[in-house]
Amino acid sequence: MKALRVEKKKLAVKEVARPERGDEALVRVHLSGICNTDLEIARGYAGFKGTIGHEFVGVVEESPGDKLLGQRVVGEINAGCGKCELCAAGDQRHCADRTVLGIVGRDGAHAEFLRLPLTNLLPVPDMVVDEHAVFAEPLAAACGIMERVAIKPESRVAVIGDGKLGLLCAQAIALSGATVFLIGKHAEKLRIAERRGIETAAPKAGAKRKREFDVVVEASGSPSGFVGALELLRPRGTLVLKSTFQGPGKIDEIDQARLVVDEITIMGSRCGRLQPALDLLKKGAIDIDSLISEEYPLAEGVHAMERAGRRGVLKVFLRP
Repeated sequence: MKALRVEKKKLAVKEVARPERGDEALVRVHLSGICNTDLEIARGYAGFKGTIGHEFVGVVEESPGDKLLGQRVVGEINAGCGKCELCAAGDQRHCADRTVLGIVGRDGAHAEFLRLPLTNLLPVPDMVVDEHAVFAEPLAAACGIMERVAIKPESRVAVIGDGKLGLLCAQAIALSGATVFLIGKHAEKLRIAERRGIETAAPKAGAKRKREFDVVVEASGSPSGFVGALELLRPRGTLVLKSTFQGPGKIDEIDQARLVVDEITIMGSRCGRLQPALDLLKKGAIDIDSLISEEYPLAEGVHAMERAGRRGVLKVFLRP
């Protein structure tokens, strides 16, 4: 089968052996989505070697006990050991021995086939098209913020970054009834949020809203975004970090005394659960179509990755 792989710090589409099912499910990938984490992995983030990609929709071709066989599915990307306390409690996202699809120790979704534990797979509602189902994982990451932080209708929330994740975060949080303010550099992207009734601003104008927000979500993908996000927080506010990137961060400029005096909470937020995201997709509650830019065959995966890293481009799909 074909797969888009990172090997010896080089990105290439290669012919590799189709994965053996083993005690997991084998999924034929219908469509996969390129995200910023894929771009960072190609630059060296996480030291991963193998097939990249973790956003997908596909059909179960082989399955232990035939469960979900022939069904269209998406998948939780963290596969735990199944034995530790976290896994026993039903949350393998921080299992010390986990593998992560296309990120840590497990070949990913930019391929014709992938394998995941059957318990990781969720059926996709019939009314959710493939192009929307691919967004289940990044939308789950956006919804995961509210799993970590108590956001109420009276909360004032700023989101920094008008890329795919920032736009999903702003839309998902706005559904809670909270007042959301999105800061970004691209007028055409900001208009996507504006059509959903979300207030937006360019960085220079947004920076004037100092100490105004209860929660600030940093989703710019830039290491320097941390400092700007911190300036927007009121005392006892919460800074949520969503960005992952390769290379040293620019956080040495942070006034640590400010963190102490204003009693600021800093929180990382990574993966959310897919079911809430699927529920939103089923309801049509999120504008997905405006987030889709381009689609390429898997054979053109290297070019697709280059396009996905271009300024102004949103979601790029790969179709095996």
